[in-house]
Amino acid sequence: MNLLPHIAFLAAGFILLMKGADYFVEGASMIAAKFGIPQIVIGLTIVACGTSAPEAAVSISAAFKGNVGITVGNILGSNIMNILLILGLTAVVSAVAIKEGTVKVEMPFVIVITVVLTAMGIAGGSLSRLDGVILWVLFIGFFVYLFRLTKKRRH
Repeated sequence: MNLLPHIAFLAAGFILLMKGADYFVEGASMIAAKFGIPQIVIGLTIVACGTSAPEAAVSISAAFKGNVGITVGNILGSNIMNILLILGLTAVVSAVAIKEGTVKVEMPFVIVITVVLTAMGIAGGSLSRLDGVILWVLFIGFFVYLFRLTKKRRH
């Protein structure tokens, strides 16, 4: 078996991914600047949704096939990677300033949803449809909060 084409595709994919990431960050930054939206809000919405889309596709596909363990592993693994590895490496490259508002609101929200998810898992041993609805309501509530915050900061 000739590995050369696979290595070439892997390298090409990596190069395209890196260049695409540059365009993605540049586009998100331009949107933030154009509309006076704080970068953290762009990161919590557009960038987060864009980077989570592949995870959502994998998780939903796995759920339809009855492989919910993959869904849970994907979500937990992704959060661990994002917080520990990616944020950690980013801090190694350049100090990461965390604004007071982020420490007071967004970070506690991450803790709250982690506690809620843990409680749901412990209470029933699985997530029910009602649990899913509760998680969606929290998601929508957080987005509403972000958009109100953005509107408030602009006025």
